[in-house]
Amino acid sequence: MNNVPPQRVSAIHAPEAYVLPTRPEGAPASVLDAFRQTQFLLGGELELFARAMNLQLQLGRDASPSKYRTHSLAALTALWSRSYFYLTDAMLLLTRASYPSTLPLVRAACEVIAAEEALRAGDMDQHQLWLLDTLKPNETFKAFEFDLGRYFAGEVLASDPMLRAVYRPASDLGRPNFGASLLQVAPESNNVRLAISFADTSFHLGWAEIGLGWLLTLAARQLRVLVEAAPVFPVSDEARAAFNDLHREIGKTIVRIDRCHIEEVEEGNMRRYLVHNFRRTASAAPKKIIL
Repeated sequence: MNNVPPQRVSAIHAPEAYVLPTRPEGAPASVLDAFRQTQFLLGGELELFARAMNLQLQLGRDASPSKYRTHSLAALTALWSRSYFYLTDAMLLLTRASYPSTLPLVRAACEVIAAEEALRAGDMDQHQLWLLDTLKPNETFKAFEFDLGRYFAGEVLASDPMLRAVYRPASDLGRPNFGASLLQVAPESNNVRLAISFADTSFHLGWAEIGLGWLLTLAARQLRVLVEAAPVFPVSDEARAAFNDLHREIGKTIVRIDRCHIEEVEEGNMRRYLVHNFRRTASAAPKKIIL
């Protein structure tokens, strides 16, 4: 049996460059202040993210010649394009203090990056077999078949330390859990009052650092998938060295003890999340939150 899909892989075009979000002219004062403070307090991390995203695009351009246009390249790039959207859109929302909206994008990015890793590591035949049996007329419904091809890399999400550290808290915080809602829309609440705000776009350093730490982690993990997928993606010595430098810099950044971050902890038989250095402004006293 011939298991090679019959479709020709067309040229894949990618953006020339990734550019960080610009100042949102005409936005409310709170959004403009959030953008300004994000740039001022986290500018170095923003530039690190931009470097990681531009290295992704470079790897895509390097794979554009026709000799690299394989079905494996198409499989990985289809998922990678989605993760690129999720990461860039989450960054846009983060710079505008729309922190709750970043959570489902972060979760989705984790899932598609995990799927890429699973395909790269040995599941590629599943994609090729699916491709053999789709993209053809469906006589029952008189429609053109795009078979859904259900695929979820749960084992990668559970076993990969970088993805797991982001996926679990982002998923729980993105669901309608009571404590998650309170932390997102009423972070100043205490045992005497509920300080709920509605659609508040005020800057919050803790949420900005959490979100940016996750985006840096996922940008680095996406790069690693592409680099380790060689020879599907041609990786030059220069690109590999740039990846190693970025991976090292991002690793050093996200483990800084002064940043706000979420740690998974055990209490009894429960898995909980300990939030370190949670504060709205740089001058505020940091506090711990247990979810």
